[in-house]
Amino acid sequence: MTDSYEATSTTREQSDTRVQLTVEDRVARIVLNNPPLNMLSTDMLGAISDAVNAAARHESLCAIVFEPGPKCRAFSAGLSMDDLRAEVAYQMLEAFHQIFKNLDFHSKPTIAVVPEAALGAGCELAAFCDIVIASEKARFGLPEIKIGVFPPLACVYFPRMVGYKKAHEMVLTGTLLSAREAQDAGLVTYVVPDDQLQARTNEVLDRLRGLSAAVLETARRALVEAAGLPVDEGLARVEDLYLNQLMNLKDPGEGLVAFLEKRAPHWKHR
Repeated sequence: MTDSYEATSTTREQSDTRVQLTVEDRVARIVLNNPPLNMLSTDMLGAISDAVNAAARHESLCAIVFEPGPKCRAFSAGLSMDDLRAEVAYQMLEAFHQIFKNLDFHSKPTIAVVPEAALGAGCELAAFCDIVIASEKARFGLPEIKIGVFPPLACVYFPRMVGYKKAHEMVLTGTLLSAREAQDAGLVTYVVPDDQLQARTNEVLDRLRGLSAAVLETARRALVEAAGLPVDEGLARVEDLYLNQLMNLKDPGEGLVAFLEKRAPHWKHR
């Protein structure tokens, strides 16, 4: 059965149809549908946050997929120019950064499917996802410096993802990377021909569907909490998650029994 939603917000009276959420077969798909370039307004950012929250209510969810609508010529070319003005910048940044806070709070595995350009905020959103699947013609970059601003999330997140020098090059020069260059830098997981984009996405999703949603969530939380910490501190946090959260779930026990009995596990997703 498919559950369909239009993402809504407590601060808006009606749905933003530029953000479309469907949940089917343990996968939530959040489609960004603002042709032609998927420029992200503050309202649209709020709708994305709402879609993440709505998707996460599904206990057995194994992944959240971000992808552009069929008429869009970009995954996203970044933030709407109207929302970069000084008088509304605070609201825009708050709405944008709330997406990432929600993603980490719920800790569901995330996949970005990038057929063409992912620029600025679009690049940040794609790069933040756990798995990025890009077509050979996709491009990635942070061109904000060329219009007199800089990308706050990328300044924090990219140095630990792509390294100090590459992050500085991307932020300070606005250089664009090909899909292969982005893969070499660590921004992209898979690069495939355009006509194989959905097939590779489905392969990855099939792997995730075979796993416990609760264990996936805990494992992702361990990766996030340990990122950037000294080894001793990171291990302490991950051990705490392992002993006090993972070991209190039902699925690890089922996984062990299924392995010993040489059968597929029957996950309860808790």
